[in-house]
Amino acid sequence: MNGSNAQLNILAAVPVNTVARYKQNLEEGNPFKLTVVTDLDNARKTLDEIGKQTDVFVVDNSLGNTFKLVKEIRHTFPRLIIILVDEEADFALPGRADDISTAPFENNDLITRIKRLNEDRRLQTLRADALPPVRQFAKSILKAGKNKSRQQAAVEAVKELGYDYVAFYSLSRGDVPSLILVAQSGDDSLTSAAPKKPDYNDSLVGWVAQNGQSRTVSADDTPNHPFLQSGKFPKGVCVPVGNNLRFGVLFACKSDSISGEQVMMLELVSAQLASALAKEERT
Repeated sequence: MNGSNAQLNILAAVPVNTVARYKQNLEEGNPFKLTVVTDLDNARKTLDEIGKQTDVFVVDNSLGNTFKLVKEIRHTFPRLIIILVDEEADFALPGRADDISTAPFENNDLITRIKRLNEDRRLQTLRADALPPVRQFAKSILKAGKNKSRQQAAVEAVKELGYDYVAFYSLSRGDVPSLILVAQSGDDSLTSAAPKKPDYNDSLVGWVAQNGQSRTVSADDTPNHPFLQSGKFPKGVCVPVGNNLRFGVLFACKSDSISGEQVMMLELVSAQLASALAKEERT
């Protein structure tokens, strides 16, 4: 979750003949880190790349079949800011994108939309942070003991938000990073079958641990989790715990859909957990 002055990682999928215009418009004097690709396949590959975070996705409609890609991306990254560019339209609706620009280079239209959407997202997060479930979690984690008690308090709090199974995977920050299951909440059939040490480089929780970006998955998505691949649940979500100093990830799944607002709530819980773990490390 970016603050208003934080650097934004922007991925722009645009035609080859417009690359220079996009770079000039987005790079000069802006707190943006820009990556440019010139086709939709590379856009998807870049979004899926391990260790590469994307906050804003800008896609030019002239690349073709963009609505299908935006639909897929919205499913996988519900909290990603998506802006569609269509310079051939006098007026158009964004569809599953957050906004649309028909004149991206006039009066800094594209830059203005990016900054406004990021600020809207930040304010939305701040307002949600004061909601009763998040405030109650903050209190419960303060009361929890050290070691694994806080992680267990976190997974139990998330489960009370309507999830059927929740797990926290701790990240070791040694020369060879690894993830290990240290807290979970759910039916015995699930807790006994949950992966205890998922592959850091080839699993959903490993991808989120490396990218620091929330991700939702269904049965056919890659990377994934065994509970989704086996059909136990139709939908799962994984969020990082910690930003620059990452402590691990929270994974949750349920028998119905997971909205962007629910992902945000999970991110807020993870932020509270990360804060408590950071304080614990300092004492």
